[in-house]
Amino acid sequence: MSSLSLTGRRQVLADLVPGALVRDLTLVAGGALLTGAAAQLVIPVPGSPVPMTGQTFAALLVGASLGMRRGAASMLLYLLVGAAGVPWFQGATSGLSGASAGYVVGFVFAGALVGALAKRGGDRTPLRTVGTMVLGNVVIYAFGVPWLMAAAGFDFSTAFAKGVVPFLIGDALKIVVAAGVLPLAWAAVARLRKED
Repeated sequence: MSSLSLTGRRQVLADLVPGALVRDLTLVAGGALLTGAAAQLVIPVPGSPVPMTGQTFAALLVGASLGMRRGAASMLLYLLVGAAGVPWFQGATSGLSGASAGYVVGFVFAGALVGALAKRGGDRTPLRTVGTMVLGNVVIYAFGVPWLMAAAGFDFSTAFAKGVVPFLIGDALKIVVAAGVLPLAWAAVARLRKED
């Protein structure tokens, strides 16, 4: 399938939902809620102050599905509401302190990047989706590792060893799932459009 939508304009999945402002507000809030729910799936990582959660997968999926502006807005809403005290960060925590907060800041920028790439067809095929999600993960790590260094007093190599390396296999599995789900969603949309 080409990177152009079925109507000739470049789109993300959320663009296929009718409506405008109400749709966008609902999708932004829904993406933040999904990420908050996924953050409650927590697996402690021995030797690391950062646990493995479902929120990274949710943040990238939200970005790809909603597009650059809505994806970034959704992750910004998630960040601001959690910073204000709503306990929907990992393990029902809140606030922007601790070793994991930099990763949450990275979600905003990763959501924007992944959304921009998805609008250009970065979620239409498995291979493109893998590339899109890898870049999104790199952005999250680019914010998370320096924050971890500052919060825990680690040097770069220690922060990388504790804040990136233990998560690479899990991130690879999440990327494989996304590489299956997003192209399948587009294929389903194409089938539905043909039936109309």
